[in-house]
Amino acid sequence: MKKILTLIFLGMLPTLSHAKATGCHSWPMNMTEAWMQNAEIVDIPSLDESKTKITLLALGKKKKGLYIQIYHFVFYDRKGNSYEVITKNESSDDECSMSDVDSYLISKSHIH
Repeated sequence: MKKILTLIFLGMLPTLSHAKATGCHSWPMNMTEAWMQNAEIVDIPSLDESKTKITLLALGKKKKGLYIQIYHFVFYDRKGNSYEVITKNESSDDECSMSDVDSYLISKSHIH
């Protein structure tokens, strides 16, 4: 419950601050793919990255030049199955990978 409240609060941060968009979706996306592979949720080679949907939900300024990013990803595999994930990580004006990526699998749907 505490994590959900944190995500909701972080979702409100863009309205409270004027953090500049860093455009760093590749770091959390790649780390989430590796996490899903390691957790045996899906094999990376079976993903169709051209269909991946990426939404920046929140960008909050922590301190000068350091940001918290919350992304919503929907990954699709070649069979049409989907994997919906929320991520949280830190980035800076110069570097996308200022922290580890926290990944939360929200849903997965399997088409038979």
